[in-house]
Amino acid sequence: HDLQPVGAFMFAPMTVAVKTGSPYKTINELVAAAKANPGKVSYGSGGPGSAPHFTSEALGVASGVKFMHVPFKGAGEATAAVLGGVVEFQVASTPGVMGQVKSGSMQLLAVSGDKRLNALPQVPTFHESGIKGFGVINFTGLWAPKNVPTEVMNRLQRELATAMASADMRAYADGIGAEAGFWDSATFAKKLHESTTLWGKVAADTGFD
Repeated sequence: HDLQPVGAFMFAPMTVAVKTGSPYKTINELVAAAKANPGKVSYGSGGPGSAPHFTSEALGVASGVKFMHVPFKGAGEATAAVLGGVVEFQVASTPGVMGQVKSGSMQLLAVSGDKRLNALPQVPTFHESGIKGFGVINFTGLWAPKNVPTEVMNRLQRELATAMASADMRAYADGIGAEAGFWDSATFAKKLHESTTLWGKVAADTGFD
């Protein structure tokens, strides 16, 4: 590895999105339907092995159900399939579906993370809904070459933390359904390791090597 993690700074929850008018008004109703009909409640993803595919499978494990996976050629196609009634839901990062939510064509049943989003205060967290152990969050990170001096690394971390605390960045994050924050280099490295472990387990569970 020629790079080292500097910090992470924009956090986007994962969400379950359904089309407006869906029979599922809560994540618990969706899970109950999947429990009653194993392998029948369908979701779309951007393809096998994609982050939404693995995240959907992780949701199934956390909620004790088996969903039916329908792969498409990208997240946009999966969204179109939800809107067209081809599949029943999509797991996506919140920025990916905020446009449809704002236009009124999609509704979100739950978001990951430990608190509700400022932009979507009506949408509960998975934990609030009774689904424990589903803490998948997308984060944006900054990396630097391995040989960057310590004082430069420290300066970069300070600047990132300052920028993410600004009102402008917080407003921008709210607008896209994300949250501005900051993980320092050590925290970022720890979270990357946890993420790698999680996805390795999900890949094994779904038959991916």
